[in-house]
Amino acid sequence: MEAVVDFALRGAEALRVTFIGLIAPAIFFFSIGLLAKRKQLFSDMRRAAKESGLNASILIFNTALLLPIISIASVATSDIAGWIGISDFGRSFWTGLTPGLVIFMAVFWGDFVGYWRHRLEHSPLLWPSHAVHHSDTEMTWLTLERFHPINRITTFLIDSTALLALGFPPYAVVANNLVRHYYGYFIHADLPWTYNRWSLVFVSPAMHRWHHAADPRAFDTNFATVFSIFDRIFGTYRVPGPCDVPLGVTDKMAPTLIGQMGYAFTPRAYARVRWPRSNGSKLNSSD
Repeated sequence: MEAVVDFALRGAEALRVTFIGLIAPAIFFFSIGLLAKRKQLFSDMRRAAKESGLNASILIFNTALLLPIISIASVATSDIAGWIGISDFGRSFWTGLTPGLVIFMAVFWGDFVGYWRHRLEHSPLLWPSHAVHHSDTEMTWLTLERFHPINRITTFLIDSTALLALGFPPYAVVANNLVRHYYGYFIHADLPWTYNRWSLVFVSPAMHRWHHAADPRAFDTNFATVFSIFDRIFGTYRVPGPCDVPLGVTDKMAPTLIGQMGYAFTPRAYARVRWPRSNGSKLNSSD
């Protein structure tokens, strides 16, 4: 009983902290949207209201359910890494550098890991949970909060474990999470900016909007969060200009909290997965 009460209290505190943390981004993106779009901002907000409401409900669900689990898991992950010694790798190297450089390197390598983790999320086995994020047809900065719990957990486990394995100090791992999280808000914002020359290095809102486009030519492109150079190096960069095509997915999931959360647990969501038969042959239900 005490464990249940403790979990509930952790969830309530997580909700309080999360919503306080949304105040500044909400003011920022309203202000920048007003400068960029003027009166059009209000019509865009009305059009996106239904999707934004669903994003908010998913945020509440994930916060109450997952943040207490992730907070406990983060301590366990760090303890396990220290116990088996994987974080000893490179620890002395990072200790000899200035904190600013260490944080930059953590964000850089974190984005490299995130790039490949993101590509993995577009594979048939992980796509059903990641499809929830892509199902927003009116992408705004709040789309960053539209994630299935499975997707949240895999992101945390892969990204944090990779940085700990490289020996990055805890402050750098936390900094990486914060920088890439808040920059993630920015690239999901409904802004037409392509960055021009700066697009050679950084991911722009237009670049990431193309990643969410319901256009076969845009599928499996633009996976990075901060540094566009990873997409350029690995051949997945595609930004023909500001993105003005429809957004969303072809997956059939109800635009409700239950529909979004339950989709990854339906057999039809895994139609593209090749499941092994008992005799060793493969079943492919869609190709």
